[in-house]
Amino acid sequence: MPPKKSATSEQEFKAFLDGWLARQEHYLDELLTAIQNCHESCDDDRNDLISRVLNHYQEYWEEKSRVSQSNIFLVCFPPWFSCFEHTFLWIGGFKPGLALRVLQDSVDDLSDHLRQQVSRLTQETRRQEKMLDEELARIQESMASPPFLQQLKRRGLRDGEVKSAEEEALARLRYEMAALLGRANSLRVNTVSGIVETLNPTQNVRFLTEVTQLQLKVRNWGVERDAEREGSSSG
Repeated sequence: MPPKKSATSEQEFKAFLDGWLARQEHYLDELLTAIQNCHESCDDDRNDLISRVLNHYQEYWEEKSRVSQSNIFLVCFPPWFSCFEHTFLWIGGFKPGLALRVLQDSVDDLSDHLRQQVSRLTQETRRQEKMLDEELARIQESMASPPFLQQLKRRGLRDGEVKSAEEEALARLRYEMAALLGRANSLRVNTVSGIVETLNPTQNVRFLTEVTQLQLKVRNWGVERDAEREGSSSG
């Protein structure tokens, strides 16, 4: 079987995402069924489902990583997101603290020991989110500084030299955004992994159900709202 083609463009990733979301709907059905039949299934069945759901998310992260290698700005400002989805966007993805809020809403039977573990995970996640927010602000401030081209011309550079310097500055911006995205992705993965490792199989099924439902609701509502706005503007 030939290797799967990597998503290297906006159109290819959009096609991948459509298929991924369709499979996500099927996983949601499985998760809801597992909750309804919680007294009839065993931990092995739940663990198998949890593993498949996490692998499904891993597939998404890997494809998005491939896109970022060819165009970091597509991932940081994804055109395949609806306007509503963009309100949840934080450095190319969801804010890790959101997963912890979903945990609080979906799992209410944690032991005191596990609550302490979640509390420590929450504190560490917030600390790292703040560090990344500060780094993002620094990058944004550098982009908002006096026009780069004007600065260069004041230094007496010729047009060819100006173009070369602009390309160098853009390459530096790509590098900084890629490094920031990599750290944000690591924090997202570490936060979700920390949650999954803390919970038992039944709790994990409830947590992943809430995560999946939230994602699909945000996606579907956002796409519908964008379609309504486009329809009203064209009419």
